[in-house]
Parts: sequence; C-alpha cells; structure tokens
Amino acid sequence: MAKKEFKAESKRLLEMMINSIYSQREVFLRELISNASDAIDKIYYKALTDENLSFDNDSYYIKVSADKENRTLTIKDTGIGMTKEELENNLGIIAKSGSLAFKNENEVKDGHDIIGQFGVGFYAAFMVADVVTVISKALGSDEAYKWESQGADGYTIEPYEKTSVGTEIILKIKENTEDDQYDEFLEEYRLKTIIKKYSDFIRYPIKMDVTGQRPKEDNENELEEYQEEQTINSMVPIWKKNKTELTSEDYEKFYQEKRYGFDKPLKSIHSSVDGQIRYNAILYIPESMPFDYYSKEYEKGLELYSNGVLIMDKCADLLPDYFSFVKGMVDSEDLSLNISREMLQHDRQLKLIAKNINKKIKNELQTLLKNEREKYEVFYTSFGRQLKYGVYSDFGSNKDVLQDLLMFYSSKEKKMVTLDEYVSRMPEDQKYIYYASGESYERIEKLPQTELVSDKGYEILYFTEDIDEFAIKMIMTYKEKEFKSVSSGDLGIEADENQQTTEKEENENKELFEQMKNILANKVKDVRVSKRLKTHPVCLSTEGEVTIEMEKILSAMPDNQNVKADKVLEINTNHDVFQSLKDAYENDKEKLTLYTNLLYNQALLIEGLPINDPVEFTNDICKVMV
Repeated sequence: MAKKEFKAESKRLLEMMINSIYSQREVFLRELISNASDAIDKIYYKALTDENLSFDNDSYYIKVSADKENRTLTIKDTGIGMTKEELENNLGIIAKSGSLAFKNENEVKDGHDIIGQFGVGFYAAFMVADVVTVISKALGSDEAYKWESQGADGYTIEPYEKTSVGTEIILKIKENTEDDQYDEFLEEYRLKTIIKKYSDFIRYPIKMDVTGQRPKEDNENELEEYQEEQTINSMVPIWKKNKTELTSEDYEKFYQEKRYGFDKPLKSIHSSVDGQIRYNAILYIPESMPFDYYSKEYEKGLELYSNGVLIMDKCADLLPDYFSFVKGMVDSEDLSLNISREMLQHDRQLKLIAKNINKKIKNELQTLLKNEREKYEVFYTSFGRQLKYGVYSDFGSNKDVLQDLLMFYSSKEKKMVTLDEYVSRMPEDQKYIYYASGESYERIEKLPQTELVSDKGYEILYFTEDIDEFAIKMIMTYKEKEFKSVSSGDLGIEADENQQTTEKEENENKELFEQMKNILANKVKDVRVSKRLKTHPVCLSTEGEVTIEMEKILSAMPDNQNVKADKVLEINTNHDVFQSLKDAYENDKEKLTLYTNLLYNQALLIEGLPINDPVEFTNDICKVMV
C-alpha cells in the first residue's frame, strides 16, 4: 500500500503543530473530543432537514479508552463519520477543516455551533503519539476506511471493516523520555482530569470505563477491583440553565467545583447577553482575599469558554486590575479563535465583553452597598484597598467608576461611611471634606490637628491605609467639594473670637519665631502661631501637595527618593509652654534652643516620625528635669 505525502505546506504546518502551536500537550484530548462532538452535531443538523433521519440523544456519545499494555488511547464517537474522500481532504490537507466546510454549506441554527474551524486540532495528537490511526464509516455509506500516519512523512488510506457509523481515533502513545512522561496520558485519573478541565460542558456524554472497588462476593472483608462505564462530563453547563431553576446553593457548588476559592462567594452574578455579542457569564465576588493576592504569583482573569470548551484558564483581558478579585467564567459563541484555540485572533469581541462585565460588576457592588450593607462591608474589608489602588492607578482615569464604592471611617458615625453619605450631611458653611491620616483610628483621634475641625462640629474621615491619601489626591474633588487634610496650612475655617488675636501675636512674637526657625535650620519651613490648637502645645502642619503621611510612605519604599513634606511648626500661644518659650527668648538663649528642639521632637513623635537623634532628645529631657 503506497504512502501518500502531505503537501509541502501541510508538512511544514504539521511540524509546527507538533513542536510549537500548543503551549500544553494535554490539549490534544480537548481537540479530539471537540472534533468528535462536531461529528455528532453534523448528524443533528442533517436530522433537522432530513425527515428520514431521526436524532435520538441516547444513541450519541464519545468514548475514551486507554490500553496501558499496548500503549494506545482511543477516542470513539458515534458521529457522522468520514468517507474515503473526506479522510483524504480533511486529514490529508492540514488546515482544511471539514467542520468549517460543513458550517458554510449548512446554516447553523438552534443554539448549536461547530468550533472546529481551522482543521488543525486533530494534528495535536502527534504531540503525544508516534502513530495516529483513524477508522471511520460515514453516514449512508457501506464502506469504512482506515487512515494512518506516523507524522510528517505522510499517511496511508485503506478499506477497513467497521459495522457502525462513526469514527475511532487510536493513538500509539510515545515512550517516556528523560524530559517527558507520556505515561500520564494512559492514566485513568489524568484522563478524567483533562476531560473535566476542558470538555466538561461538551453537550454529549463523554464515557470512560472507570475502575472502582467493592467487597468480594465470597469474602466481604476483601476488596476487588471492577470497571464500570461512567459519564465523565457534566454536559449541561450551569450558565446555560435558566436563572429561575438555580438556587444560591447551585452557584456555591459551582464555585467549589471550579476551585475559584476556599471561601464561600459573597455574591454571585449570572449574566446572559444576546446583543451585539452573545455570551453567558457567571461571576463571583469572594468573601475573603486569597493568601497570594498581592504577590507576583497571583493571576487575575476569568475562565474563557467557546461553546462550552475551555479556551483559557485565566483570561486577564476580561477584568480590569481594580476588579482582579472577581472569579468566574465567560462562554461565548462569537469569539474569533486563533489556530491553537488558545488565544483570540481579534480582540474586538473580547473588549466588548470586558466592557459589559466591568459595568455589571460595578452595578452589583453598588446594589450590594445599598441593599446589603453588612455584606458590602465584609467585601470592603477584604478588597477596599484594591479599589483605592484602582482610583490611584492610571493617573486617576478610573476614579469616576470607583469613587462611589469607597468607604472611610467617620469621626462622627464611628463606622465606615461613603463619600456620598459624608457630603450629604455637610453643614452649609463647611467648605471642604476633611480627613486625617494615621496608623490607627485611636491615634488619629488624639492628633492635635483635629481639634479645631472637631470643635466646629465637622466630620473627619480617618485614613489608615498607605494608599488612602494618594487615591484622594487623584479624586481631587467629590461633588464639587475639595478634600482637605486637617494638617493643611489653610483649613478654610473662619477664626472665632478666641483666635482674632492671631495676627497680632504673629507680629508681637515675630523675632521669637524667627529665632526658633533658625534653631531648627532646614527641618521646618516656618514656625508660626497655631489657629487650630486648643489644648496641645505644639503640632506640625504642612504646605504643598506632600503631607507627612505621604512622606512616611514614600520614605519606606525601596526606591526612596527622599521626598519631604514642607513642615510648619505651630505653637499654641494660649498654652503655658509658650510663656516658658518667651521667658527663655528674653533671658536664656541656650534654654530657648533646648525648648525649641524638645517641642520639635515632640511634634515628630505625635506624627509617628523618627527623631533624628534619640540620644540628644533624652539628654534634653534630662536637662529640663535637673
């Protein structure tokens, strides 16, 4: 029997198929099962137009069988089969797809589609097999044929005995090498895993003879192995079911089965879209953060299916970074697949899906915030930081999407509040949204800088995360209200009667403050009378965009560029300490230096900033005590 050669371009393509097109060998089984499913689909379409042909679902299936002894793996289907001519054309000319030709000749309707569009998936078998044999009998034909190939050197076709319509593909699995273990593709557990991963939602049963154990009939204390035929795949995907049929337990079960997380999902989103692009999606908002969420190992993305066949484990393009915590899947019939069915040929469809998903996630989070506040706060505890990063990244381009989802602890409410809630209860005379930054709520409450704002009855938002101020700087204003740190030089609060003398005191003590500024050299930009202090003797305020908290965060970064806030030392002229400063200025310049340094270091400690020379600071305290 003469061996036929592949055409030159087909030969080169086959070599590429074996060596480079697929990133993982295991996908060969996905491709062969998808082709088998296509073959059954073709009978289904024939039955729609041929009254002499009936389609009984129970008669159609795919069977996967492994023979370890002979190192063969067989994929059998009860589909339409192939004639000699079709074997020659579809398998002899690589990248000529019989499925694509069938699809073009027969308009596909009724929610079914054929995904074997490139005619190359079959050749993925050569990644794991030395010899590939195809035995096929076509519907309506009395003859069967065997196609066989050992790879790029060519193939043979000869008549063969086969009684039933359909196709069997027999792979002679390669021997193990030092680098590659091919035995895995003969192992029952491994085959089941691959089928569940890629082909779980193929619409026809994928059967296997599965090994089990049971007590022996003559001795119940001993176990014997037995085999029974089982259907491995689920067939009907949950996303194709009507939402009214499904319960929260069904969604939770799917979440666990797909191993999206070890927690329970806080919220499930089931979306079916039939418009400019068709797709189904099931999305989950997790309850808790994955342990590796902020590590390099974490991969964002949704599972991507085409007609129930897994195309990508993690399709990162479907989610923006700020929603990278979302888990789930998308299945679409409208995707343009590339030759390996692993990536997209064009991303227009994907961008449309991603845009819709992004909007859907935001709407669901807003609904959760409005109707299930406790659940939203659980979510926010886990992923609020990620939303803030989203606001800060890309120069604030996503702030309009995310700002209404942000929450901060309120000095008045003693709980988390939204920006909208804060603004809605602002007094008419309040110009700014005030905030204070610190390591904890307790420390912020004790900050001297909060006194004036609190005394005016204004609400203060507490920022305790390193990203908070950076995110707010990107938002800039919310509902026409500017954000203002309580440490800012100008708080926009009109002075009351007790503070009318500030300007006068500035002038009276101008030389004292100038001397203190000289003592502190380049440590502060200015020393001045405080308008904000009531009971505390001293505090630091800032001028410019960089605040003290921002300075601390930037200085802790690996690429520390020594960015400093412009600090102002504010003195409470109504405090007893101020009289000691005046006395020292008039009578003891050395003591003035001592008091100035002590007050400056005290202000640093209040802010949680390091003291430049702790030994000098303790010596100064001892001098005061003597």
